[in-house]
Amino acid sequence: MTADPVSPVPRSVHREAPPAVAAMVRLIRDSWAKAEPYLPEVTQFFYGMLFTLAPATRDFFPINMEVQRNRMVRALVHVVQMVDQPDDLVPFLRQLGRDHRKFGVVPNHYEAVGTALLAAMKTQLGPGWTDEVERAWAEAFTIIARQMQEAAASDTNPPNWSARVAEHRRLSWDLAMVRLEPEQHVPFRAGQYLSVEVPQRPRLWRYLSPANAPRPDGSLEFHIRAIDGGWVSRAVVSHTQQGDVWRFGPPVGTLGVDRDSGRDVLMVAGGTGVAPMQSLLDELGQWGENPKVYLFYGGRTREDLYALEGLRVIASANPWLTVTPVVESGPGLASGEEGTLADVVTRHGAWPGHDVLVSGSPAMIRATVSRMLVAGTALDRIRYDPFTID
Repeated sequence: MTADPVSPVPRSVHREAPPAVAAMVRLIRDSWAKAEPYLPEVTQFFYGMLFTLAPATRDFFPINMEVQRNRMVRALVHVVQMVDQPDDLVPFLRQLGRDHRKFGVVPNHYEAVGTALLAAMKTQLGPGWTDEVERAWAEAFTIIARQMQEAAASDTNPPNWSARVAEHRRLSWDLAMVRLEPEQHVPFRAGQYLSVEVPQRPRLWRYLSPANAPRPDGSLEFHIRAIDGGWVSRAVVSHTQQGDVWRFGPPVGTLGVDRDSGRDVLMVAGGTGVAPMQSLLDELGQWGENPKVYLFYGGRTREDLYALEGLRVIASANPWLTVTPVVESGPGLASGEEGTLADVVTRHGAWPGHDVLVSGSPAMIRATVSRMLVAGTALDRIRYDPFTID
């Protein structure tokens, strides 16, 4: 299972789960609420059991397990709690199953993960771990593992790709552009993201979005900001060298523009979350006519909007694109607005008749999506991807 705490993307208003499934999820959530305050103990037992049952899985994780902390257990539990939302969960799990091929995961590894998770929960809950609770957890994990394994087995692509760093350029003290040239074609679509491993931080996979649409030469461009406590992002910004070899997992993600839908598009991007939007705009630039696209690009200050000038150049040549910069504080911007992205976007209403794409930090995504739903934006018109930052 993934080492990053992720959550499925909402697709539509959820159908009511069958009573048996609803009861199963209620048992899982209630029992987890009792165990969660003791997450460090649950995590320690989980990894000890996993590495005993399947020693080869130790190689999936970084040497310094302190970096891993509680991420995997949180991710597992979150996904288990989503089994009553199959429309969202199944496509996400199938992507996850294909992505985990990069580790060399085989069926008995899934069995070991499930056994370790249930054993950790049983040890922590004691008498609260009833036969009924155990059955609920086991059934939910079986559903998850089956979907992931089926997707992995049906994938004919390589489990991972390699690419060499052709250019590393500091855009500011904490921001770098990295351009890579893959050894093989990476079959990604504009707006998708990839799990990435860099040589400075082996086994610490992170999700990054290319800032370009697929190119004839296959090159990929990433924009990475070093964040506080970010082991990978800080290493990339400060220590990446030309010639370094990066590894990529399979492309994943749901962001895209349907040019034939008849709907205009609202893009909301925070910080380096603008990268997948740049990729989509790069793709749309191939056509003379497109839906109208309104891009709100935000940051705390003007310095955070590193891509603004380039976006304005694109907008000047493409009348279908409107770019609105948004800053939370500091000097105002010409043709810009002040406030959080959630505040500014909802000032303009519910955006009926638009497809809405949101990209940025998890906190920014949560705030923006929540405010838009309150403002009346239809849930099934909102898209965002569930990867986390460093």
